[in-house]
Amino acid sequence: MPPKKRPRPNATTMKMVGRQVAAARIAKNLTQRQLGELVNLDEETIASIEQGRRALMPNVAELMDLHLGLPGLLSVAAHGMPDTDPTPTWSDEYMDLEKCAVAFSWYEVVVLPGLLQTENYMRALFRGRVPAFTQEEIDTLTSRRLARVEVLHRTRPPSLSFVVSEAALRDRIGGNAVYAEQVRHLLSCMELPHVTLQVLPLGQTSHPGLSGSFVMLESPEHEHRAYVECQRSSQRVTNPDDISILTLRYAMLRTQALNAEETAAFLGRVLGDL
Repeated sequence: MPPKKRPRPNATTMKMVGRQVAAARIAKNLTQRQLGELVNLDEETIASIEQGRRALMPNVAELMDLHLGLPGLLSVAAHGMPDTDPTPTWSDEYMDLEKCAVAFSWYEVVVLPGLLQTENYMRALFRGRVPAFTQEEIDTLTSRRLARVEVLHRTRPPSLSFVVSEAALRDRIGGNAVYAEQVRHLLSCMELPHVTLQVLPLGQTSHPGLSGSFVMLESPEHEHRAYVECQRSSQRVTNPDDISILTLRYAMLRTQALNAEETAAFLGRVLGDL
């Protein structure tokens, strides 16, 4: 068997730029063949660019801007193409599903769930990354994560259940001011009728979350997906047997965690200790 091709490190950005090319072409009522003739490329190459399989080169971008009537937008994108994506390619599908999911079951061990983070907490997390992100990357990642938080405030919001290890609350990420703001934000989120937050206390003799963090999502079509996180990657889980196992683990974690009222009292004590 030929070796499996590894995805390009900036594949997500290439796909985004490709979608911009396709949208601009369609707006001008041009086929891929017609656009290719204008910029001296064949139809297949245009298709590859639009699908994110081929990088948009700066000289081609300048010609496209000219013929598509764009004020240099594609040229800026081509010249600013990063060597690596600020977010991993596996996240594309997850982000799409997160926007429309009707239910979340989320277990976190080390950090707080992204949907419950404040902007300052997000920035503190990104600043602690090794190797370090640039300030531009931190700004981009923070902006993207803040946009995801809107899931909590949809007109018809999903049902969101979170179980968070106490360990994620003991590190004062960002310092006391950022930490206190984050804890107050958690208490505010708990007031939303569709959000349930439970803390799993330290000192358990045994619990089923020792393999790490995971999140399960239910689509509007009632299909179930799960994502299991580790240091350098995230694994998508679609096998019904594996989904069933994670569902059982999450149910057990909820029984071992503090209930909502106990969690609110715990967070109140955390604030009082600052």
